[in-house]
Amino acid sequence: MIAIGIGCRKGARKEAILSIIAEALARADLAGEKAELFTFDGKKEEAGLAAAAAALKMPLMFLPLDALRAAGSQVVTRSAAAEKAFGIASVAEASALAGCGKGAYLLLPRISGNGVTCAIAKGLDP
Repeated sequence: MIAIGIGCRKGARKEAILSIIAEALARADLAGEKAELFTFDGKKEEAGLAAAAAALKMPLMFLPLDALRAAGSQVVTRSAAAEKAFGIASVAEASALAGCGKGAYLLLPRISGNGVTCAIAKGLDP
């Protein structure tokens, strides 16, 4: 399984989210691979995330902060903003890792641009 973790500022635009996902997939040499989008449940009202997921025809899954905290020991790029606002090491990396579950590892650590962060993890296929 390939999980794309997304973090964003409030009101992030669909185009910014699509752009960072495309860049991440290209950097990880995963263009065209089946993947799912993950973020934390505090982002449920973000229209840009929903619009990007729909444009990509990818499922968008919302995870509880506890799941992201549990993945914190595997995060390699810590975010002072995420730690201050949510008490987690990273939104993007932790979302990707937690989305994959046990045995997950990062394929692409966090990248960022235009108020959006993105990371990619791989997990054990069911």
